[in-house]
Amino acid sequence: MIAPPRQPCAPQQNQLLAALPDAEWNRWQADLQLVDLRQGQMLSESGATPVYAYFPTTAIVSLLYLTQEGASTEIAVVGNDGVVGISLFMGGNATPSQAVVQNAGQAYRLPAQAVRNEVNRAGPMLAILLRYTQLMMAQMAQTAICSRYHSINQQLCRRLLLGLDRLPAGELVMTQELLASLLGVRRESVTAAALKLQQAGVIRYRRGHIHVLDRQRLEQFTCECYTPARKEHNRLASLRPAPLAA
Repeated sequence: MIAPPRQPCAPQQNQLLAALPDAEWNRWQADLQLVDLRQGQMLSESGATPVYAYFPTTAIVSLLYLTQEGASTEIAVVGNDGVVGISLFMGGNATPSQAVVQNAGQAYRLPAQAVRNEVNRAGPMLAILLRYTQLMMAQMAQTAICSRYHSINQQLCRRLLLGLDRLPAGELVMTQELLASLLGVRRESVTAAALKLQQAGVIRYRRGHIHVLDRQRLEQFTCECYTPARKEHNRLASLRPAPLAA
C-alpha cells in the first residue's frame, strides 16, 4: 500500500523564514523549493561547498564531525529554528561538518547563489542569519562542554530535549545505536541510560521510537547546559514574524 503524500508545510513553520519582511519574502519565494527529507539523507559533505541552504520545517538535521578513523559525533542540531548551510553566508565555501537528516520531514531549500546574493545585498535577512549563526556557535560550545564534563545520562536527556524543541510532537524516531553515534559514546551506555529513564516513567522506548511521557522530569534530569540552549531557542522564536504573501 502506497502511503499518502504529506501535506506541504508552510514556510513560516521555519522561524527564520517567518521573520522575513514582506519585501524580502517577495524576492525569496521564487527560489524557495519545498523538499521531503528522508532519515539518513546527507545534505552536505564535510569539506564540500553546499549546493543549497536548507530551512527545515518538520525535519531535524544533525551536524556531525568525523574523525579520520570514521567515528563521528554530533556538534549541533538544526530544526525549524534555523538553517543548514551557514558557511554560504559566512564568507566561506566549504563546511567542516557533515549535515545528515536525523528525523525525516520537510524543508525549504534555497540555491547557494541566491544565498550569496543576499549576503551581497546586506539586507535585513543577513542580520537574522548572522544572529542565528551566533546561536549555533553557542550550541556547539555547550555541546563540547557537556560531552567533557557531564554524565551520559545527562547528555542523553539534553539531546532528547533539543530534539523535542524542534518537533511538533513528543516523539522522536531514533535508535539507541544512532543516539550513541550522535553522542560519541558506546551503545551499551545509551541503553543503560535510556532504561533508567524508562523505568522512571520519563520516556517510553520501542523499536526506535522514543515517546517522552514526562518532559518536566526530563528537564530535571538533564544538566545545566540545556537551560541556556532553551533560552536562546526562545529568543530566536520571539522574532516578530512578518506577514507572508500567499
